[in-house]
Amino acid sequence: MGLAVLILAWPLGIKAQTTDDEAAKNAKQARAVLDAMVLALGGQAWLSMKNVERDGQVAAFFHGHPDVGTTKYFEFHQWPDQDRTEFTSHRDVVQFYIGRKGEEVTYKGKAPLPQEQVDDFLRRRDHSIETVIKTWLNDPKTILVYEGQRLAERHLADQVTLISADNESVTIQTDTQTHLPLRRTFQWRDPLYKDKNTDAEEYDDYHVMQGFPTPFTISRYKNDDEVRQYYLVHVKYNQDLPADFWNVDAADKRIKK
Repeated sequence: MGLAVLILAWPLGIKAQTTDDEAAKNAKQARAVLDAMVLALGGQAWLSMKNVERDGQVAAFFHGHPDVGTTKYFEFHQWPDQDRTEFTSHRDVVQFYIGRKGEEVTYKGKAPLPQEQVDDFLRRRDHSIETVIKTWLNDPKTILVYEGQRLAERHLADQVTLISADNESVTIQTDTQTHLPLRRTFQWRDPLYKDKNTDAEEYDDYHVMQGFPTPFTISRYKNDDEVRQYYLVHVKYNQDLPADFWNVDAADKRIKK
């Protein structure tokens, strides 16, 4: 009986070790895809980027169809948690997302943004490619899974999913030739209806700006329906911004009442 038990135990141990080896090999492959993506985006210069300024037009969609015309916008982001967006040609509607707080400044003064809008923005920032690479990837508890090749934006893409220590996940698809990101996807549970929603961004029309490959078309999707499309005109990196640039009160004083 003891011999029988010993003989049966060996295959189980070998199988467990093989599974661990395969998982480690898969994680190494996933890491290689992400490392190649970072290198393609600009390497250490991209990782240590001070800020980015984007301006262009944004179009809203409802059930996949254009809702209204495009709106001029100017967007500024500074890692890790400072975002400012200015709308209209006069730039007289300004939205701030600083830390976990959202505020808007108009000719009427300043006011908190609707909580649903703030939650949506913070969710996307928390699951952005920048956050995933700079935060999740540095956590040893994050699980990396290489899921093979898929089609994304009519390009063959390598697909990697990262699972955080909090059991949050983000899937990134990168072009197999250029290694640039093509699509970022994550899911979140609706606090009211408890069903899962899928948030996705697709990146296209890359141009090299100040040495950084930059997508000039960004499309956002919710549950496979397109909700926003951004058409960039200018992008600048590492700008010297005014000392009070992230101050909501300073913006409030500048906008004519």
